[in-house]
Amino acid sequence: MSPTLLGGLLGALFGTGLIIAVRRMPFLRKPTPDDRIAPYLRDLDGTEVFLGVAVSNSPFSAILRLFGPSLRSGARRLERILGGASSIRRRLSRAGLERTVEEFRIEQLLWGTAAFGAALVGSLVAVALGIGNPLGMLVFCAVVGVVGVLARDTYLSTQVRNRERRLLAELPTVAELLALSVAAGEGPAAALDRVARSCRGDLADELKQVLAETRAGATLVRALDALADRTGLMALSRFADGLAVAIERGTPLADVLRAQAADIREAGRRELIESGARREVAMMVPVIFLVLPTTIMFAFFPGAVGIRLIAG
Repeated sequence: MSPTLLGGLLGALFGTGLIIAVRRMPFLRKPTPDDRIAPYLRDLDGTEVFLGVAVSNSPFSAILRLFGPSLRSGARRLERILGGASSIRRRLSRAGLERTVEEFRIEQLLWGTAAFGAALVGSLVAVALGIGNPLGMLVFCAVVGVVGVLARDTYLSTQVRNRERRLLAELPTVAELLALSVAAGEGPAAALDRVARSCRGDLADELKQVLAETRAGATLVRALDALADRTGLMALSRFADGLAVAIERGTPLADVLRAQAADIREAGRRELIESGARREVAMMVPVIFLVLPTTIMFAFFPGAVGIRLIAG
């Protein structure tokens, strides 16, 4: 490493440390009015507060306690840049993650910081070996950091799709079990309670939340409507709406549940057939671009060699 580059890195580290030390001076980090009254309002939103930082189920809660003010400030800046808090909140609910938008933004910052750090280490090694220039490597590190921030958002969408797939796979079985319980003489609430206690999975957790809402004072129809709005799945929305309509109008609930289970299984079969058709088209790509040229080459190569020998 050249002396100029080493001096620049040391200067950058010294300047960064100086800026952090100055920003942490008491006269520059006065608490805001929200931070002052937050410990006295902790019971209003049901969240526990520890030293001004909300305690949550996030895997980064320990880092949040250590660097809470800086991370929350960065999360607010990131929210102003990216926006879309309502979409994030809806996708977090559909993914079954008990996190706030602020915690998700903090996770995005940590993902971006980790990606930037890994790229920075690789860039330092490359510059030390004489590969590339420092300015290009710095731009590369910044791009990798942005990609890390966006990767967390993409992973959230993947979590939503995986959970919706699990919900759709569990729905026919849960509908059949509810039909059996209702046919045995149990009421809708008792049948939901029995199925929620007997099953394991994401849909069983959603049914437990529905029962918790009914015990808190909400009607079963309203809790089912909230389930349909929370999941966002068309099949599950039809299931909840059909169950609510059957309860309100007194129609035979067991027949409705069996019919819905049959419809869901039929929709699953159609989706499987469509997926197989798409996979069949995708399987033609290696056949056309790999197997077919190789076959043609093996067929025409002996003839080409024979023609060359005769001409020679």
